[in-house]
Amino acid sequence: MGVVGAVVRNLDGIIGPGVVLLYPLYASMRAIESPSTLDDQQWLTYWVLYSFITLFELSCWKIIHWIPFWGYMKLVLCMWLVLPMFNGAAYIYGRFVRKYVKVGSYVSSSYPQGQRKVLQMMSLDARQSVQTYITRYGPDAFDRVLRAAEKEARKH
Repeated sequence: MGVVGAVVRNLDGIIGPGVVLLYPLYASMRAIESPSTLDDQQWLTYWVLYSFITLFELSCWKIIHWIPFWGYMKLVLCMWLVLPMFNGAAYIYGRFVRKYVKVGSYVSSSYPQGQRKVLQMMSLDARQSVQTYITRYGPDAFDRVLRAAEKEARKH
């Protein structure tokens, strides 16, 4: 079992860098170039979580040194965070982080209350587009769009 045993014992060190660093690096570069923000969320969240894992390892290395399967546990966790079939990083973001982080949630009080509620529910990109639309066509045009959307939603 010499070579096979050595490979199995060091599997986390052999596969780890590819799963934990190379694939996420490649996927992050692709996400930067894609028009969708969903993949940006997945990979930005992955890198934040990976940074926390690394900080934990650096801070608690004396304790982690005594955990026999730490390398494998980290590998499995990172695989869950990374692999597209799981999208664990996006899950963590949507389930735990999003409700505590409200970046760009401010909407000017110059908008009527109903419009402010709708704008606060939108993503930052969508909000900017709608605010441009309101500036160009006026608040009444946005109200007409909202009424039409509500009417359409009631049909279905």
